[in-house]
Amino acid sequence: MFATWGRLVYRLRFAVIGAMVGLMLALGAYGLGLENNLSQSGWDDPGSESVAAAKLADGTFGRDTVADVIPVYTAPEGKTVDDPAFGAKITKSLDELAANNPDEILKINASYWSTKIALMADASKEHAFASVAIKGDNDTEVAGNFKKVRDQFYIDGVDVQLTGLQPVTGTLNDTMANDVHRMEILAIPAVGVLLFFIFGGVVAAALPLIVGGLTIIAANGVVKLITHLTEVNAFVVPVVSLIGLGLAIDYGLFMVSRFREEIAEGYSTGDAVRRTVMTAGRTVIFSATMIVASLGGLLIFPQGFLKSVAYGAIAAVILAAVISVTVLPAILAILGRRVDALGLKFMRKTKTTDEIENSVWGRLTQWVMKHPLKVTIPIVIGLLLLTIPISNIKFGGINETYLPPDNPTRVAQGEFNELFPNSRSEPVKLVLDGAQGAEITQIVKEANGAPGLVEKFTINNPTKDGVTVFKAGLVDRNDSEATIDYLRAMDVPDGVTMLVGGTPAIEQDSIAALLDNLPLMITMVVLLTTLLMFLAFGSLVLPIKAVLMTALGLGATLGILTWIFIDGNGAGLLNFTPGPIMSPVLVLIMAIIYGLSTDYEVFLLSRMVEARAQGASTTESVRVGTAHTGRIISAAALILIVVTGAFAFSELVMMKYIAYGMIAALVIDATLIRMFLVPATMKLLGDDCWWAPAWMKRIQEKLGLGEPVLEDERMPSDVPVIVTPPMPVPVEPRPANPVPLTRAAVEQVLPARTAAPTAIAEHEAPLSEPLTEPIPRAHPPVVAPEQAPRRAPAPPQSSRVAPAPAQAERDSRPIESWLAELKVPRPPQAAPPMTAPMQTNGSDESADADEDQGRHRHSAGSPTVSVSELLARHQED
Repeated sequence: MFATWGRLVYRLRFAVIGAMVGLMLALGAYGLGLENNLSQSGWDDPGSESVAAAKLADGTFGRDTVADVIPVYTAPEGKTVDDPAFGAKITKSLDELAANNPDEILKINASYWSTKIALMADASKEHAFASVAIKGDNDTEVAGNFKKVRDQFYIDGVDVQLTGLQPVTGTLNDTMANDVHRMEILAIPAVGVLLFFIFGGVVAAALPLIVGGLTIIAANGVVKLITHLTEVNAFVVPVVSLIGLGLAIDYGLFMVSRFREEIAEGYSTGDAVRRTVMTAGRTVIFSATMIVASLGGLLIFPQGFLKSVAYGAIAAVILAAVISVTVLPAILAILGRRVDALGLKFMRKTKTTDEIENSVWGRLTQWVMKHPLKVTIPIVIGLLLLTIPISNIKFGGINETYLPPDNPTRVAQGEFNELFPNSRSEPVKLVLDGAQGAEITQIVKEANGAPGLVEKFTINNPTKDGVTVFKAGLVDRNDSEATIDYLRAMDVPDGVTMLVGGTPAIEQDSIAALLDNLPLMITMVVLLTTLLMFLAFGSLVLPIKAVLMTALGLGATLGILTWIFIDGNGAGLLNFTPGPIMSPVLVLIMAIIYGLSTDYEVFLLSRMVEARAQGASTTESVRVGTAHTGRIISAAALILIVVTGAFAFSELVMMKYIAYGMIAALVIDATLIRMFLVPATMKLLGDDCWWAPAWMKRIQEKLGLGEPVLEDERMPSDVPVIVTPPMPVPVEPRPANPVPLTRAAVEQVLPARTAAPTAIAEHEAPLSEPLTEPIPRAHPPVVAPEQAPRRAPAPPQSSRVAPAPAQAERDSRPIESWLAELKVPRPPQAAPPMTAPMQTNGSDESADADEDQGRHRHSAGSPTVSVSELLARHQED
């Protein structure tokens, strides 16, 4: 299938580029203005009690707009908020704000100067506030309208600070937009420089960037299409940029590297494109499928935020894979050997297969496999120790504390909470339906005994249609579990419904929904990726090993994140406030890290399985696979770290959490796990790595998804030929009437060809008799330095002799399975046949040693030379 696709892309390369690039650009044009279609909602569980409470209250009284925007005004020095001139100035500003923006401002709910409510001013009368309702039927419209009028809240000569839900939400959204812009300004050029040093040429370095650019712009178009079907959270934009650009560049790196390797081996452009699609292209498709399966686990959760991120990330991954196996091979087909153009010659040289397999990665893998237990045990213990801090993990909701301590909006909100503790914008609410008179009094009295309240419950609105809403502030909204559990455990009279709502309850219900669905998500993702890896590699052991190693890396990463962001280590250096992390963000980072770990595992194992399919032993397959992919995986991880590093400078804690989590995971995965732990464990498992039930093997074979066996398809002229120069041997004139060659005659010729005379065995004929039996070849043969065989000049960029048929190699490779040896001991090897002793200039022991070496150099029938062969050589000389 992939071979056919490779040939098709090569044949229709111009049409493929025109159609695919045109489609991607069209999607990109459609995606312009995506930010106007995004929502700020999606953090709650739609089926929870708290959401039901919000729907009942909003359906009865309308949306609660009290906390939309809360401007806080500070009186001039030496005056109070009761100063008439000061009050008149503020009242005029609020009136003009509502009059000038009827489409954005719903109403002025209240202000200290219009109501004279004492609670709307602090005790010193230096500060007072107002409440402004923003028009909009949903979160997206409200956020957009506030953005239009935000600057009109400020008054010349008056100290005004904006607090409330919309200022905090707007600042969070602006921070995310700045993060994306920073990535575009810093990360993309830095990645371009890295790619230039990796490939050594401008053209090759530009190709992965082309894939990444097309992926991002097309993904934005797909996400905009999705916004017409369902609400999509604004957080999807940085996630699409991060995942889309990173994976697209990684895929482009693998494809271009494999193409250059095939070109270096002497293949034509068409064959190189086809073989690249058959190998790296196949791996890209399987990798993308497994990452989609990992991200698809997010769709299990009820939160719209996770569904939104899943939609965008899945779209980006699919587009990155599709572009990598369509547009990129087509461009390579046009470029051919010009893929290395515009570069430095000493940097752009592509290593041949022999050079790669004997590189530092190959030698490192050999060392690891010589000491598998010494490598495995300390790494596993170290990763397990890094998971210990996970026990301190805490969950919370998004709020102003996710901004840096010195952020103006966060400072303003913090001061408001201190000055007006009874007016906090995120209270817990009781929504009563069907309660009357004494029933309401009794319920509220009991509710006031709940722990963690900063004030008693007060009525929010007069009873309407039998519905009454009460609210109360909490001492710590992130420590509301005991309060909410107490309220929900209360007994209410028959016929009365009491729902606990408000922001703290919504967050607790969201956390509970995530924890309830997390086991299902993990089970589904593990089963799907295990099945896909089996279909890719034909082994059941490899997927299980991959899952266990991914779990080790994921646990270590979460431990590091908990140690930093929850325990607070490095908070001052990284400029954030430690505290609970949002549970949806935790699930998101788990899905991303699992997908990336699987991605690198697929690329590493694909090359090992490819070598195995060519007939290599397990040890050799591991060495070859790691040698070929070690440098590329390290480069891919480094590129993704650079992309992620742009988000590490974010002012938003949850973006820092994702960025540092990915950086930690990439470092652990690309070094400790892939380069050390994988080779060591595969060496310990031996041939059992490739085990799977026979019926599963048959399914894979029927589906035709196994690793293709690549034959050497180069022309014979491409294969280096061993040329032995003629050996100058003095030859006596041939007699006119030749006589049968006797052993005595041979003895006159052999000394000129060998380093020492060979003794005649007892069973051989006398010197005077004609030769009718093979003559043993002298051991060891000594060739003068000037007569050493020379290798004919090989064609440019070609290095290896055509291999023997794969089946023959597989039949002869050694068995490496310590489990099999435990179950069925290997039969003892037969002793080698005895041969007549031969004497040379050296000792008998050295002759035996040389003979052992000779078995590796010659076939079974090569220790003797026939008379006809000797005569033929004699005549040629």
